[in-house]
Amino acid sequence: MMEVKTVDKPDERRDFPRGHLEALHLTGLDFAVATFEPGWHWTESIGPIVGTESCEVHHNCYMVQGRMRLRMNDGAESEVGPGDVFVCPPGHDAWVVGDEQVILYDFAGGMATDYARAKS
Repeated sequence: MMEVKTVDKPDERRDFPRGHLEALHLTGLDFAVATFEPGWHWTESIGPIVGTESCEVHHNCYMVQGRMRLRMNDGAESEVGPGDVFVCPPGHDAWVVGDEQVILYDFAGGMATDYARAKS
């Protein structure tokens, strides 16, 4: 069965401090569009919601707009910007760099299903 959905009509939206996530759920694919405003920092915006010291979600992303800094728990860092495709395993922090809104697409699934949800 073929499925087609548009990011203009997500299945769900999750709001959190300085950002939001829109998720589309298809058979075999959970897709997320994340929007982070200037000043967004995972540690301050998402950490208190999920109750972990770092992000424990795996990401496979395409960066549409803005710049973001990623820091792994082991200290490795990288910055991503428009047109970059990146993989970021669990155990990291992230924050918006500069004054431009960040928009990214995440194909890994975990962001669409688990990101910014309180642990039960």
